[in-house]
Amino acid sequence: MDQLLALRVFLRIAESGAFSKAADAMNIPRPTVTKLVQDLERHLGTRLLQRTTRRVSLTPEGLAYCERARRLIADLDEMDEAAAGARVQARGRIRVDIGSVLANMILIPALPDFRARYPELHIDLGVSDRPVDLIGEGVDCVVRGGALPDTSLVARRIADLDWVTCASPVYLKARGRPKHPSDLTAREHRPGDAARVPGHAIVGYFSSLTGRAFPLEFHRGEEHLQVSGQTVVAVNESTAHLSALLSGMGLGQAFKFMAQPHVANDRLRLVLTDWTRPRHPLYVVYPASRHLSAKVRLFVDWVAEVFAPFDDARA
Repeated sequence: MDQLLALRVFLRIAESGAFSKAADAMNIPRPTVTKLVQDLERHLGTRLLQRTTRRVSLTPEGLAYCERARRLIADLDEMDEAAAGARVQARGRIRVDIGSVLANMILIPALPDFRARYPELHIDLGVSDRPVDLIGEGVDCVVRGGALPDTSLVARRIADLDWVTCASPVYLKARGRPKHPSDLTAREHRPGDAARVPGHAIVGYFSSLTGRAFPLEFHRGEEHLQVSGQTVVAVNESTAHLSALLSGMGLGQAFKFMAQPHVANDRLRLVLTDWTRPRHPLYVVYPASRHLSAKVRLFVDWVAEVFAPFDDARA
């Protein structure tokens, strides 16, 4: 039995809660994963994992063994990196996940620089706006924004992004330019009058996790407004949201950096510019660990460098 490999497999199963997830994350056949755990338990003379049809959990003996094994593997990795030097630190594969528009407009255009610096460090890039289970899916780090409810993760703030409210010239020609956020919703023309002002068509964005649409937000001095309006289309992916705005389907809010190129060529126009929305904090997030591997540390530092020019808090 390769006890070191068995320990690594055991730790991955303990983190992900499934033999199959550990096999996929480590690129090891499922039967090999099963045999390694069985050999390890036979070697120790005790059961480390409790198997059920839905999940794998640690036994009391497994929990105690897991804590010591985690420290041992972290120390071993750190020792190897220190002995091998920088050459080993820049070799291997990293699994990263990032939102669509952040990938297409910021990260991917910068990847040639990363490859030039670290030609032996390879990236598996997952691109989507859905929430990712870092441990369960074997992802090393993600770039995400907004509230971060999982306190077991480490989050490094890399930028704060401004929002703009915008629509295409075609849409604004047909529907007019709003002068106040209240113009976005249908309303009575005046008290007692049955005639209604139609409001505006909204291109919305809904959460992949909850399915609920996010309202538009407007701040000006002490005034804070949230507007839902008539959502004619809602998407849960940022590149699609931008495409819907460019197509003239309606009015919406987008990050300033993604709207700016289209504002410059007059495919989008800004509206309600005297109103703001709170900046969107952006983080690179990775699992909490006493030891952060050298290759992930390199990538995290590089990502912070890449996103620095887009930090509106520094402007």
